[in-house]
Amino acid sequence: MIIVTGGAGFIGSALVWALNKKGITDIVIVDHFGENEKYKNLIPLKFLDVFDKDDFGHMVHEGFLKENRVDIVYHLGACSSTTQLDMNYLLRNNYEYTKFLCNHCVDNNIRFVYASSAATYGSGENGYIDDETKLHTLKPLNPYGYSKHLFDLWASSEGFLSSIAGMKYFNVFGPNEYHKGDMRSIVNKCFKQIKENGKARLFKSDSAKYSDGGQSRDFIYVKDAVNMTMFLGENRNVNGLFNIGTGKANSFNDFVKPVFKVLGVKENIEYFDMPDVLKGKYQDYTQADMNKLHKAGYTGKMTDINDAVEDYAGNYLNKDYPYLQ
Repeated sequence: MIIVTGGAGFIGSALVWALNKKGITDIVIVDHFGENEKYKNLIPLKFLDVFDKDDFGHMVHEGFLKENRVDIVYHLGACSSTTQLDMNYLLRNNYEYTKFLCNHCVDNNIRFVYASSAATYGSGENGYIDDETKLHTLKPLNPYGYSKHLFDLWASSEGFLSSIAGMKYFNVFGPNEYHKGDMRSIVNKCFKQIKENGKARLFKSDSAKYSDGGQSRDFIYVKDAVNMTMFLGENRNVNGLFNIGTGKANSFNDFVKPVFKVLGVKENIEYFDMPDVLKGKYQDYTQADMNKLHKAGYTGKMTDINDAVEDYAGNYLNKDYPYLQ
């Protein structure tokens, strides 16, 4: 049996989709649904059961993992909002819950693969190298990034990084992110803007180093991200922290241009001031160092950024039923 926490969410549901593509359906979904439509991500997927995250916590405490011979726990569930300021909430949801699951998995010899984040790198002044020995040099820019960083530090101090795998996801985009509100990818937001108004809106640069829209991120298609995730789940001898990215930074300007192509609209980008809540907390540049994952044996091919955006915009966003199925 495989457990996917956050299994109704963006990356979680894409992971279940990818597992289904491999003929795997012995899956239990764990999530907190709230008042959104992420349940729609699950409709086309095959799995055994679904539980609320709090109920599942009680089930784990009562021995669910051992009794059901769970093989892998993919712990992707978390509050991923970079504008969430309630540190107490983030501590409970992102840090303590992850510690709880990790301890139970280690005690029962269950493969534990969890989502960290590229947000732990902060502004990148110390680079984007997934080296556990340099964890204490990282300076996250927001509470979300810090909550993820705290668990990385804890796992390292407990010696668990020699037997579990953590994934530092960079900017993942693609189908099934529709419920994420302001945390949706720029491609998702701009698709609707371009279709309705003929133009895309991007933040003005808040740094003299970058032109408007010239801020650059390592954007990775969700289909590639879940392939890397499964690799780590299936290879118990591959442990530690790993970047999940492409190894290449692309500007926001270049990121949205393929959307204009899909819609047959002339390129037209408007820039607006960055909200105060993001100023000083915004990553202007990220680029994953992917050497570690490749040295560990991952050989999957990366989807070209233009092909990925065109696939997402043309085969999902521009369709009546845009979900992975």
